[in-house]
Amino acid sequence: MLKIKKYSILALSLISLSAVAQKSKPLFDGKTLTGWKAVAGAAPYKVENGMIIGTMTKDTPNSFLITEKEYGDFVLELDVKLEGDNTNSGIQTRSHIKPEGNRGKGLVYGRQVEIDPTARAWTGGIYDEARRLWLYPLELNPTAKSLYKKNEFNHYRIECIGNELKTWVNGKPVSDVIDTLDQSGFIGLQVHSIGNNLENDGKKVYFKNINIQTEGIKPKAFPKGIYTVNLTPNSLSAYEKSEGYQLLFDGKTNSGWIGAYKNDFPAKGWKIADGVISVEPSGGSESTNGGDIVSKAEFSAFDLSFEFKLTPGANSGVKYFVTLSENNKGSAIGLEYQVLDDELHPDAKLGRDGNRTLASLYDLITAKKEARYLRPIGSWNNARVVVYPNNKVEHYLNGVKVLEYVRGSAEFKKLVAISKYKDWKNFGEAPKGHILIQDHGNKVDFRTIKIKTL
Repeated sequence: MLKIKKYSILALSLISLSAVAQKSKPLFDGKTLTGWKAVAGAAPYKVENGMIIGTMTKDTPNSFLITEKEYGDFVLELDVKLEGDNTNSGIQTRSHIKPEGNRGKGLVYGRQVEIDPTARAWTGGIYDEARRLWLYPLELNPTAKSLYKKNEFNHYRIECIGNELKTWVNGKPVSDVIDTLDQSGFIGLQVHSIGNNLENDGKKVYFKNINIQTEGIKPKAFPKGIYTVNLTPNSLSAYEKSEGYQLLFDGKTNSGWIGAYKNDFPAKGWKIADGVISVEPSGGSESTNGGDIVSKAEFSAFDLSFEFKLTPGANSGVKYFVTLSENNKGSAIGLEYQVLDDELHPDAKLGRDGNRTLASLYDLITAKKEARYLRPIGSWNNARVVVYPNNKVEHYLNGVKVLEYVRGSAEFKKLVAISKYKDWKNFGEAPKGHILIQDHGNKVDFRTIKIKTL
C-alpha cells in the first residue's frame, strides 16, 4: 500500500508538472508557417533549421508575418537575431491591419516591441506602429540600453495582461506601458523597410523558440525604480503608488490647487470637465483672465509628469520652483517647461536660438527635438521634468530627453545673466517651490499630472 501511495503521489506530481508545462505552447511548429500569414510589404519569410527567417528587401514597405489568430492576455517568449547594426525590427502585440492602407498592400498598426541595434539602443522599448509612434523610448530606462547583443540571438519576454504591456530583454526588465487601446489583436514579426539601401538588402532576421502562454498567467514583478508610462488618464497603477507617485490633479476637482498670489482657485478662466483641466481662451494675454494656478504643496527634488494638448497657435507653460515671493504683475516667476505651438505662435521665433520653443527651459536652454518624436497639434503629449537632489534637471518630451542642466551651476548663472530673468536675484535656485500651470490666454488642456519626491 505504501508503494502504491508513493507511486500515486509521483504520478500526480508528474501530471501537475505536465499541466504547468502545457500552459506555454509553441506559436511556431518549427517546420511550417501554419497559422501565420505575410502582409503589407514584400519581404519574404521562410522556415529553415527550426527558425522563421525574414529577408530584408529593398524598395518595399515594412513587412510582417502575423498570426491568423488574435490574442488578448498572453506571455510571449522568443529569441531573435538581427543581421547588421543600422536597421531595426520588432514584434507586434495586439495589433491590427487596415487592408486598404499602404496603397492597398495593407497597413499594420499597433504596439510593437522594438529591436534596435543602432547607436540609439532602444531595444525592448515600445513603439506604436503607424499610429502614435513612440510610447516608451529607452531614454526612460537608460540602464536597459546595454542589454542587446549585436548579431546574436536575444531573448524577449513580452507580457500583455489587461491594459499593461511589459518587456524584458535577456532576462532584464525594460519597458512598462499601461494603455487603454487594443484589448486583443494579432502577434507579428517585422522585417523593416530598408528603402533602396543596398547594404542591408538580403540581410536576415531570425526568429526561433516562439512560445505563448494564454492561461494561468501570473505577472512578473518589476524591480523598483523603473518608470511607467501610464496612458490611463488621471490614474496610478499599484506599482506607481508603491514607487511614491501621487496625482496633483484628480481629474474631477481643483483640490490641491489655488490661484497664484490668491487664496482660492480662480473663479473664471479655468475649466474642469471630462478628466481635463483647461486654460480657457481669452485673447492670448498673459495672466489677465483667470491667472496662473499653483500647487498648494511645494517640492524640492522630484519627478513630475503631465500630459498636455495644444490648440493651434497656443502658448502656456508648466513652471517649477515657484516661490510666489516676487509678487510679479504678470505670470509668477519660476523655471518653465515651455508648452507652445512652435509653428504658429510668434514666441517660438523670439529669445535666442529657439530657447522659447516647445519643451525648452524658457528663455534659457533650447530643447533638442527631432520631428519624428513630435505629435500633431490637437494630440496629447507626454511631458516630464526630473529634478535630482544634486540639482541636475532633465526635460523630456514624449519619452525623449530634450535637455539637461544643473541649477545654480556657473553655466546656469551665465544663461540667467543674458535672459529676461537677469534682474531676479538667485533666479531658479530656490530650495523648494510650487508647481505652476500658466494662463497665457490660449486654450490648452492638461491631465494625468503626477509627481514623486526624490
